[in-house]
Amino acid sequence: MGRRPPRRPLAALAAVMCVLVLAGCGARLGEDGRIGVVYMDAQGFYAGVRQGMQDYAEGSGSEIQLLELNARGDASEESTFVDIASSADVDALVLSPVSATASIPAVRLAHESGVPVVCYNTCIEDEAAREYVTSYILGDPHEFGRLLGEAAADHFEAEGVDDPSIAVLNCEFVEVCVQRREGFEEALFDRLPDAEIVANQEGATIDEAVDVGERLLTAHPGLDAFYGEAGGATMGAVRAVTNRNLAGEVVVFGSDMSTDAARALADHRILKANVDISGTAVGLLAGETVQRIIAGDAPEEFVTPAPIDLYTTPEDGQEWLQAHPDGIP
Repeated sequence: MGRRPPRRPLAALAAVMCVLVLAGCGARLGEDGRIGVVYMDAQGFYAGVRQGMQDYAEGSGSEIQLLELNARGDASEESTFVDIASSADVDALVLSPVSATASIPAVRLAHESGVPVVCYNTCIEDEAAREYVTSYILGDPHEFGRLLGEAAADHFEAEGVDDPSIAVLNCEFVEVCVQRREGFEEALFDRLPDAEIVANQEGATIDEAVDVGERLLTAHPGLDAFYGEAGGATMGAVRAVTNRNLAGEVVVFGSDMSTDAARALADHRILKANVDISGTAVGLLAGETVQRIIAGDAPEEFVTPAPIDLYTTPEDGQEWLQAHPDGIP
Protein backbone atom coordinates (compact mmCIF):
# COMPACT_ATOMS: atom_id res chain seq x y z
CA MET A 1 0.00 0.00 0.00
CA GLY A 2 1.08 3.57 -0.63
CA ARG A 3 1.59 6.20 2.02
CA ARG A 4 -1.37 8.33 2.95
CA PRO A 5 -1.15 12.03 2.09
CA PRO A 6 -1.60 14.61 4.87
CA ARG A 7 -5.10 14.21 6.28
CA ARG A 8 -7.75 16.86 5.95
CA PRO A 9 -9.85 17.79 8.97
CA LEU A 10 -12.84 15.60 9.75
CA ALA A 11 -15.00 18.72 9.32
CA ALA A 12 -14.31 18.63 5.59
CA LEU A 13 -15.47 15.05 5.46
CA ALA A 14 -18.61 15.81 7.44
CA ALA A 15 -19.48 18.58 4.99
CA VAL A 16 -20.24 16.07 2.25
CA MET A 17 -21.77 13.23 4.25
CA CYS A 18 -23.84 12.09 7.16
CA VAL A 19 -21.66 11.19 10.14
CA LEU A 20 -23.21 8.36 12.11
CA VAL A 21 -21.72 7.87 15.58
CA LEU A 22 -21.94 4.32 16.87
CA ALA A 23 -19.89 4.18 20.04
CA GLY A 24 -20.57 3.26 23.62
CA CYS A 25 -18.32 5.99 24.98
CA GLY A 26 -17.90 9.36 23.33
CA ALA A 27 -14.37 9.71 24.67
CA ARG A 28 -13.33 6.75 22.55
CA LEU A 29 -15.17 7.71 19.37
CA GLY A 30 -13.88 5.63 16.46
CA GLU A 31 -11.23 3.97 18.59
CA ASP A 32 -11.83 0.60 16.89
CA GLY A 33 -12.32 1.93 13.39
CA ARG A 34 -13.67 4.79 11.30
CA ILE A 35 -15.33 3.45 8.18
CA GLY A 36 -16.40 5.42 5.15
CA VAL A 37 -19.56 3.93 3.62
CA VAL A 38 -21.12 4.87 0.28
CA TYR A 39 -24.68 3.88 -0.60
CA MET A 40 -25.97 4.20 -4.17
CA ASP A 41 -29.43 5.07 -2.82
CA ALA A 42 -31.22 5.65 0.48
CA GLN A 43 -34.06 3.20 -0.14
CA GLY A 44 -34.67 -0.50 -0.69
CA PHE A 45 -31.60 -2.71 -0.75
CA TYR A 46 -29.27 0.14 0.21
CA ALA A 47 -31.41 1.08 3.22
CA GLY A 48 -31.00 -2.55 4.25
CA VAL A 49 -27.22 -2.38 3.84
CA ARG A 50 -27.17 0.73 6.02
CA GLN A 51 -29.27 -1.02 8.66
CA GLY A 52 -26.98 -4.03 8.58
CA MET A 53 -23.88 -1.86 8.99
CA GLN A 54 -25.49 -0.05 11.91
CA ASP A 55 -26.61 -3.30 13.52
CA TYR A 56 -23.12 -4.73 13.22
CA ALA A 57 -21.49 -1.63 14.67
CA GLU A 58 -23.92 -1.47 17.57
CA GLY A 59 -23.67 -5.18 18.35
CA SER A 60 -19.95 -5.66 17.83
CA GLY A 61 -18.91 -4.43 21.26
CA SER A 62 -16.40 -2.15 19.52
CA GLU A 63 -16.14 1.61 19.26
CA ILE A 64 -16.87 2.03 15.53
CA GLN A 65 -17.77 5.23 13.71
CA LEU A 66 -19.54 5.12 10.33
CA LEU A 67 -19.06 8.07 7.97
CA GLU A 68 -21.80 7.76 5.36
CA LEU A 69 -22.80 9.15 2.00
CA ASN A 70 -25.83 8.55 -0.21
CA ALA A 71 -24.23 9.04 -3.64
CA ARG A 72 -27.68 9.04 -5.33
CA GLY A 73 -26.18 7.25 -8.30
CA ASP A 74 -23.86 10.21 -8.96
CA ALA A 75 -20.26 9.22 -9.76
CA SER A 76 -19.02 12.77 -9.08
CA GLU A 77 -20.47 12.78 -5.54
CA GLU A 78 -18.96 9.36 -4.97
CA SER A 79 -15.57 10.57 -6.21
CA THR A 80 -15.61 13.67 -3.99
CA PHE A 81 -16.45 11.58 -0.94
CA VAL A 82 -13.74 9.02 -1.65
CA ASP A 83 -11.19 11.78 -2.29
CA ILE A 84 -11.84 13.44 1.06
CA ALA A 85 -12.25 10.14 2.95
CA SER A 86 -8.94 8.91 1.56
CA SER A 87 -7.24 11.97 2.99
CA ALA A 88 -8.96 11.74 6.38
CA ASP A 89 -8.39 9.35 9.24
CA VAL A 90 -10.51 6.55 7.73
CA ASP A 91 -9.55 2.92 8.31
CA ALA A 92 -11.57 1.40 5.46
CA LEU A 93 -13.99 2.27 2.68
CA VAL A 94 -17.15 0.28 1.89
CA LEU A 95 -19.02 1.05 -1.31
CA SER A 96 -21.19 -0.18 -4.15
CA PRO A 97 -19.54 1.73 -7.02
CA VAL A 98 -21.83 3.76 -9.24
CA SER A 99 -19.96 2.68 -12.37
CA ALA A 100 -17.69 -0.24 -13.24
CA THR A 101 -15.47 2.17 -15.20
CA ALA A 102 -16.09 5.74 -14.00
CA SER A 103 -15.54 4.71 -10.36
CA ILE A 104 -12.09 3.22 -11.00
CA PRO A 105 -10.11 6.45 -10.36
CA ALA A 106 -11.80 6.98 -6.98
CA VAL A 107 -11.21 3.39 -5.87
CA ARG A 108 -7.60 3.53 -7.10
CA LEU A 109 -7.07 6.74 -5.11
CA ALA A 110 -8.35 5.12 -1.93
CA HIS A 111 -6.09 2.11 -2.47
CA GLU A 112 -3.05 4.27 -3.18
CA SER A 113 -3.84 6.32 -0.06
CA GLY A 114 -3.59 3.17 2.05
CA VAL A 115 -7.33 2.78 2.62
CA PRO A 116 -8.61 -0.81 2.19
CA VAL A 117 -11.67 -0.93 -0.09
CA VAL A 118 -14.56 -3.36 0.27
CA CYS A 119 -17.10 -3.55 -2.57
CA TYR A 120 -20.61 -4.87 -2.13
CA ASN A 121 -23.31 -5.63 -4.71
CA THR A 122 -21.42 -3.89 -7.54
CA CYS A 123 -17.73 -3.28 -8.09
CA ILE A 124 -15.35 -1.83 -10.65
CA GLU A 125 -14.14 -3.87 -13.63
CA ASP A 126 -12.64 -7.16 -12.56
CA GLU A 127 -8.98 -6.51 -13.46
CA ALA A 128 -8.99 -3.19 -11.60
CA ALA A 129 -10.97 -4.67 -8.71
CA ARG A 130 -8.40 -7.41 -8.22
CA GLU A 131 -5.71 -4.74 -7.99
CA TYR A 132 -7.40 -2.05 -5.90
CA VAL A 133 -10.13 -3.81 -3.88
CA THR A 134 -9.46 -5.94 -0.81
CA SER A 135 -12.76 -7.83 -0.71
CA TYR A 136 -16.03 -8.05 -2.67
CA ILE A 137 -19.29 -9.07 -0.98
CA LEU A 138 -21.51 -10.51 -3.68
CA GLY A 139 -24.55 -12.70 -4.06
CA ASP A 140 -23.73 -14.62 -7.24
CA PRO A 141 -25.75 -12.74 -9.89
CA HIS A 142 -25.84 -15.74 -12.24
CA GLU A 143 -27.30 -17.93 -9.49
CA PHE A 144 -29.67 -15.08 -8.58
CA GLY A 145 -31.10 -15.11 -12.10
CA ARG A 146 -31.01 -18.90 -12.39
CA LEU A 147 -33.23 -19.37 -9.35
CA LEU A 148 -35.83 -17.04 -10.85
CA GLY A 149 -35.59 -18.75 -14.24
CA GLU A 150 -36.35 -22.05 -12.53
CA ALA A 151 -39.36 -20.47 -10.81
CA ALA A 152 -40.60 -19.11 -14.14
CA ALA A 153 -40.25 -22.55 -15.74
CA ASP A 154 -42.14 -24.11 -12.82
CA HIS A 155 -44.99 -21.64 -13.32
CA PHE A 156 -45.34 -22.10 -17.07
CA GLU A 157 -45.05 -25.88 -16.88
CA ALA A 158 -47.85 -25.91 -14.30
CA GLU A 159 -49.93 -23.73 -16.63
CA GLY A 160 -49.21 -25.96 -19.62
CA VAL A 161 -47.41 -23.18 -21.50
CA ASP A 162 -44.27 -24.42 -23.25
CA ASP A 163 -43.53 -21.36 -25.40
CA PRO A 164 -43.99 -18.27 -23.19
CA SER A 165 -43.08 -14.84 -24.53
CA ILE A 166 -41.26 -12.74 -21.96
CA ALA A 167 -40.14 -9.10 -21.90
CA VAL A 168 -37.19 -8.03 -19.79
CA LEU A 169 -37.06 -4.71 -17.93
CA ASN A 170 -33.39 -4.32 -17.21
CA CYS A 171 -30.75 -2.52 -15.15
CA GLU A 172 -27.93 -3.59 -17.45
CA PHE A 173 -25.91 -0.42 -17.05
CA VAL A 174 -24.34 -2.50 -14.26
CA GLU A 175 -22.74 -5.85 -15.08
CA VAL A 176 -24.48 -7.80 -12.32
CA CYS A 177 -27.82 -7.26 -14.08
CA VAL A 178 -26.45 -8.71 -17.32
CA GLN A 179 -25.35 -11.75 -15.34
CA ARG A 180 -28.76 -12.01 -13.68
CA ARG A 181 -30.43 -12.17 -17.10
CA GLU A 182 -27.95 -14.74 -18.35
CA GLY A 183 -28.73 -16.98 -15.38
CA PHE A 184 -32.46 -16.49 -15.86
CA GLU A 185 -32.31 -17.33 -19.55
CA GLU A 186 -30.09 -20.36 -19.01
CA ALA A 187 -32.50 -21.93 -16.54
CA LEU A 188 -35.62 -20.98 -18.51
CA PHE A 189 -34.41 -22.21 -21.90
CA ASP A 190 -33.02 -25.41 -20.42
CA ARG A 191 -36.53 -26.30 -19.25
CA LEU A 192 -38.56 -24.51 -21.97
CA PRO A 193 -36.49 -24.31 -25.17
CA ASP A 194 -39.38 -22.73 -27.09
CA ALA A 195 -39.63 -19.79 -24.70
CA GLU A 196 -38.79 -16.42 -26.25
CA ILE A 197 -37.40 -13.15 -24.92
CA VAL A 198 -39.30 -10.71 -27.14
CA ALA A 199 -37.80 -7.50 -25.73
CA ASN A 200 -35.06 -6.35 -23.38
CA GLN A 201 -35.26 -2.66 -22.48
CA GLU A 202 -33.96 -0.53 -19.64
CA GLY A 203 -36.43 0.18 -16.87
CA ALA A 204 -34.53 0.35 -13.61
CA THR A 205 -36.74 2.88 -11.82
CA ILE A 206 -40.44 2.34 -11.17
CA ASP A 207 -41.61 5.29 -13.27
CA GLU A 208 -39.38 4.32 -16.17
CA ALA A 209 -40.43 0.67 -15.93
CA VAL A 210 -44.14 1.53 -15.91
CA ASP A 211 -43.75 3.59 -19.09
CA VAL A 212 -41.61 0.99 -20.87
CA GLY A 213 -43.78 -1.85 -19.62
CA GLU A 214 -46.98 -0.29 -20.97
CA ARG A 215 -45.36 0.32 -24.34
CA LEU A 216 -44.20 -3.30 -24.48
CA LEU A 217 -47.69 -4.55 -23.64
CA THR A 218 -48.97 -2.56 -26.62
CA ALA A 219 -46.21 -3.77 -28.93
CA HIS A 220 -46.58 -7.42 -27.84
CA PRO A 221 -50.29 -8.13 -27.21
CA GLY A 222 -49.58 -11.83 -26.65
CA LEU A 223 -46.99 -11.21 -23.94
CA ASP A 224 -47.06 -13.79 -21.15
CA ALA A 225 -44.68 -12.29 -18.61
CA PHE A 226 -42.16 -9.67 -17.56
CA TYR A 227 -38.83 -10.35 -15.95
CA GLY A 228 -37.72 -7.44 -13.76
CA GLU A 229 -33.97 -7.49 -13.14
CA ALA A 230 -34.18 -5.12 -10.15
CA GLY A 231 -36.70 -3.81 -7.65
CA GLY A 232 -37.82 -0.77 -9.65
CA ALA A 233 -38.19 -2.86 -12.78
CA THR A 234 -40.24 -5.45 -10.90
CA MET A 235 -42.73 -3.07 -9.36
CA GLY A 236 -42.92 -1.01 -12.56
CA ALA A 237 -43.88 -4.17 -14.43
CA VAL A 238 -46.53 -5.02 -11.81
CA ARG A 239 -48.01 -1.53 -12.12
CA ALA A 240 -47.95 -1.64 -15.93
CA VAL A 241 -49.91 -4.90 -15.89
CA THR A 242 -52.33 -3.46 -13.33
CA ASN A 243 -52.82 -0.26 -15.34
CA ARG A 244 -53.73 -2.29 -18.43
CA ASN A 245 -56.14 -4.53 -16.47
CA LEU A 246 -54.14 -7.63 -17.42
CA ALA A 247 -53.86 -9.25 -13.98
CA GLY A 248 -54.25 -12.97 -14.48
CA GLU A 249 -53.13 -12.75 -18.10
CA VAL A 250 -49.60 -11.33 -17.79
CA VAL A 251 -47.41 -12.31 -14.86
CA VAL A 252 -44.16 -10.93 -13.43
CA PHE A 253 -41.02 -12.60 -12.14
CA GLY A 254 -39.05 -10.11 -10.13
CA SER A 255 -35.96 -9.19 -8.17
CA ASP A 256 -35.27 -7.46 -4.85
CA MET A 257 -37.81 -7.65 -2.05
CA SER A 258 -39.60 -4.65 -0.61
CA THR A 259 -42.88 -4.03 1.18
CA ASP A 260 -44.63 -3.43 -2.15
CA ALA A 261 -43.10 -6.54 -3.69
CA ALA A 262 -44.06 -8.67 -0.68
CA ARG A 263 -47.64 -7.39 -0.89
CA ALA A 264 -47.76 -8.14 -4.61
CA LEU A 265 -46.40 -11.62 -3.98
CA ALA A 266 -48.98 -12.20 -1.22
CA ASP A 267 -51.69 -11.13 -3.68
CA HIS A 268 -50.11 -13.48 -6.25
CA ARG A 269 -52.27 -12.49 -9.22
CA ILE A 270 -49.37 -10.77 -11.01
CA LEU A 271 -46.10 -11.28 -9.15
CA LYS A 272 -45.42 -15.01 -9.08
CA ALA A 273 -41.87 -15.15 -7.72
CA ASN A 274 -39.22 -12.80 -6.40
CA VAL A 275 -35.54 -13.41 -5.70
CA ASP A 276 -33.62 -11.31 -3.22
CA ILE A 277 -30.31 -10.64 -1.54
CA SER A 278 -31.03 -9.09 1.84
CA GLY A 279 -29.41 -5.70 2.17
CA THR A 280 -29.32 -6.12 5.93
CA ALA A 281 -27.43 -9.41 5.56
CA VAL A 282 -24.96 -7.74 3.19
CA GLY A 283 -24.45 -4.87 5.62
CA LEU A 284 -23.70 -7.31 8.43
CA LEU A 285 -21.20 -9.16 6.20
CA ALA A 286 -19.58 -5.85 5.27
CA GLY A 287 -19.18 -4.92 8.92
CA GLU A 288 -17.64 -8.29 9.75
CA THR A 289 -15.33 -8.15 6.74
CA VAL A 290 -14.11 -4.63 7.48
CA GLN A 291 -13.40 -5.39 11.11
CA ARG A 292 -11.34 -8.43 10.06
CA ILE A 293 -9.38 -6.29 7.58
CA ILE A 294 -8.74 -3.60 10.19
CA ALA A 295 -7.48 -6.32 12.53
CA GLY A 296 -5.07 -7.52 9.83
CA ASP A 297 -7.05 -10.67 9.02
CA ALA A 298 -8.34 -10.06 5.49
CA PRO A 299 -10.48 -12.87 3.97
CA GLU A 300 -8.45 -15.38 1.96
CA GLU A 301 -10.97 -15.38 -0.89
CA PHE A 302 -11.58 -12.17 -2.85
CA VAL A 303 -15.36 -12.75 -3.05
CA THR A 304 -17.40 -13.21 0.11
CA PRO A 305 -20.72 -14.82 -0.95
CA ALA A 306 -23.96 -13.21 0.22
CA PRO A 307 -27.05 -15.42 0.70
CA ILE A 308 -29.75 -15.48 -2.00
CA ASP A 309 -33.42 -16.05 -1.13
CA LEU A 310 -36.24 -17.12 -3.45
CA TYR A 311 -39.89 -16.33 -2.63
CA THR A 312 -42.62 -18.04 -4.66
CA THR A 313 -45.85 -18.28 -2.67
CA PRO A 314 -48.41 -15.92 -1.12
CA GLU A 315 -47.31 -17.28 2.26
CA ASP A 316 -43.73 -16.23 1.49
CA GLY A 317 -44.93 -12.68 0.88
CA GLN A 318 -46.96 -12.58 4.09
CA GLU A 319 -44.06 -13.97 6.14
CA TRP A 320 -41.68 -11.39 4.68
CA LEU A 321 -44.05 -8.59 5.70
CA GLN A 322 -44.25 -9.97 9.22
CA ALA A 323 -40.47 -10.29 9.46
CA HIS A 324 -39.84 -6.78 8.06
CA PRO A 325 -42.46 -4.46 9.64
CA ASP A 326 -40.22 -1.45 8.93
CA GLY A 327 -39.99 -2.40 5.25
CA ILE A 328 -36.20 -2.55 5.29
CA PRO A 329 -35.03 -5.59 3.31
